[in-house]
Amino acid sequence: MNASTDTPIAATLASFAAGLHYDAIAEAARERAKYLILDAVGIALASTRYEFAQRTLSAARELGEGDSDVIGLGARLSLRDAMLLNGVLVHGLDYDDTHGRGVIHATASCLPAALGIAAQYDASGRDLLTAYVLGMEVATRLGAVARGGFHQVGFHPTGLIGAFGCALIAGKLQGQSAAQLAMTQGIVLSTASGSLEFLEDGAWTKRMHPGWAGVAGLTAATLARHGFTGPKAVYEGRFGLFKSHLGEREAECDYALATENLGSTWEVGEVAVKPLPACHFTHAVADAAVILHGQGVRAEDIVRVTALMPRETIAIVCEPEAGKRKPASSYEAQFSVPYAIASGLLRGRFGLPDLEPQGFADPAALALMEKIHYQVDPDSGFPRHYSGEVIVTLRDGRQLRHREAINRGAADRPLSSADIVAKYRDNAHTAVAPQRAEAILDAVFNLDAGSARELSRALAAAA
Repeated sequence: MNASTDTPIAATLASFAAGLHYDAIAEAARERAKYLILDAVGIALASTRYEFAQRTLSAARELGEGDSDVIGLGARLSLRDAMLLNGVLVHGLDYDDTHGRGVIHATASCLPAALGIAAQYDASGRDLLTAYVLGMEVATRLGAVARGGFHQVGFHPTGLIGAFGCALIAGKLQGQSAAQLAMTQGIVLSTASGSLEFLEDGAWTKRMHPGWAGVAGLTAATLARHGFTGPKAVYEGRFGLFKSHLGEREAECDYALATENLGSTWEVGEVAVKPLPACHFTHAVADAAVILHGQGVRAEDIVRVTALMPRETIAIVCEPEAGKRKPASSYEAQFSVPYAIASGLLRGRFGLPDLEPQGFADPAALALMEKIHYQVDPDSGFPRHYSGEVIVTLRDGRQLRHREAINRGAADRPLSSADIVAKYRDNAHTAVAPQRAEAILDAVFNLDAGSARELSRALAAAA
């Protein structure tokens, strides 16, 4: 399905959403969706052990109790607050999946929204899965339209664009007509948000973006269901999403990507599962550093390190250089190319343990980061691939280098199903007993034979 030149994109997406049903989704896409959900659930369970999760829970409880489940925390909150907190849990460790062209963590918003709303309406597992896939298809395509532009002007697509996917998830599960679903998108345009200012000081605000997208989406959908109206030219209008947020960069947008092959090509198959718990832009050079470590490179022999990075990622993970070389928090460390490389060269790894203060404040890591510089990668595959290369100059004059042209986990180099299950178990086992982790795994893989409420309850018990 593609939009005609005189049909608003929102109307085309609304028509697609209204007509989508479980059997219309390719079986491979439905199966891939389950693995993406499993990955997100494992991350959410691991996040329950962290301070940010407990502080968010305390704030949500102050706003009031309810009857919607929170993953792994044994709490019952209002539906919107539960979606907010579940989004924080999925996205909080920056270990969740990424759609390359959209540069968006779509599951982090779409899963909490689909899970919470489907459980509220006592929908079937098939309906939950359909709504989740719908949100993913919409959010990833809308993100792709901007061609990486949102990051360049300070917006975080995971929150900003995620709201539109969540709005259609909510409207779909509420049984809205195509006309109502179009209005839903118009209304959510005024509530979608997500600032990248957290990059300046490692603030926690990024963690709330996907959950807030769910809050915005449900609010917009419910208003539309009751007759509230929104604008029609949501995306391409004079003050629509792309012109209002991108300014001059709107000229670079490819609006056709919003509806291209909608319903025949499934973007869930293009979503990359992260092998490392950090900004996806750091992964290629982190892996390259680990490989160089394995080849015998030692920190004490290094004179200089050069990272070749896609131009579009530099403002996010390489600048300002002084700050990236001295991360003051785990979040700053997750967005630091110097630290990702230093950890790989020093320890032969870059994982959750390395994001603790003893990792990024290690004097040896700090000393090595001072030697790490960046240059624009002339052979970048961005945005399809988050490629990167590490070049190490040694005291004896030798230069060693390793390039990751396609980042590990990308659609063209995916983690296997077994890898995803192993990652889930590693994360889940930090918070729950192995027996419960296996029960949750079974509940996810049998989702289309059960109910949304059954899955929600299975995930909810406190670790």
